[in-house]
Amino acid sequence: MIERLAVMGVGLIGGSLARALRAADQVGEIVGCGRGRENLEQAVELGVIDRYHQDPVEAVRDADLVFLAVPLGAMRDLLAQIGPALRPDAVVTDGGSVKSSVVADARAVFGTVPPWLVPGHPIAGTERTGVSASFAELFHHRRVILTPVAETDPQALATVRSLWEAAGADVSEMSVAHHDEVLAATSHLPHMLAFGLVDALTRMDCSDEIFRYAAGGFRDFTRIASSSPVMWRDICIANRASLSAMLARFSTEMSDLAASIRDADGEHLLEVFARAKAARDDFIDGTR
Repeated sequence: MIERLAVMGVGLIGGSLARALRAADQVGEIVGCGRGRENLEQAVELGVIDRYHQDPVEAVRDADLVFLAVPLGAMRDLLAQIGPALRPDAVVTDGGSVKSSVVADARAVFGTVPPWLVPGHPIAGTERTGVSASFAELFHHRRVILTPVAETDPQALATVRSLWEAAGADVSEMSVAHHDEVLAATSHLPHMLAFGLVDALTRMDCSDEIFRYAAGGFRDFTRIASSSPVMWRDICIANRASLSAMLARFSTEMSDLAASIRDADGEHLLEVFARAKAARDDFIDGTR
């Protein structure tokens, strides 16, 4: 049972975690923090949080658990602000999509990773933002990856694992570096493809017709291009090594496909498509 939860950034992820823990009767008081007063007031009206502070120091005061749901670019300053104000037994975790960035920020601020910090990443979300987009079931049967480091206190790790399990998530652990490599392929690259495709089509002379006649497949594939530009800018910069390598690999694949199409190499195209279909079907069937 969490006596007081401080949610730093009451948007889709932070708001959904607050809702999930309240629905599971695993939290007493929830204090929100953010820059937008209107969003925070809406969070109170919706019952997502009980009260709020726009000052991070006041928001974390006396909280036994703090969840950082802010853009990666804001993480270092936030850690510097709240560190001295945390109560001695507080546990802090985050939802950042690049764990090496969060760990580096902690080391820059504190000289080491504090034992109370448990880096984590919920693999869940939608293209919508703000507390109005949050819902308690967001994490049900979705994966949450925790990336403890050598300094992480085992009891803090257990507390955060229990928190996410109470929210309905399937929790696993991974090293920081491996997490960033995996997410570069499975999350960050698809977002780059969606952003890049929509932007490229927007700059074509016939873009109006392209979007007017786009079918359901285009809508489905590009849905994530409606995600927060600021958040994804920060993710790209934070995970630039792994993501740039993955983009280079994918660029090679696209060049090979283009060559096969240009050469009318139907046999190779069929081989690629069949292999991709089998892998996708296995993924959907849950065998991977």
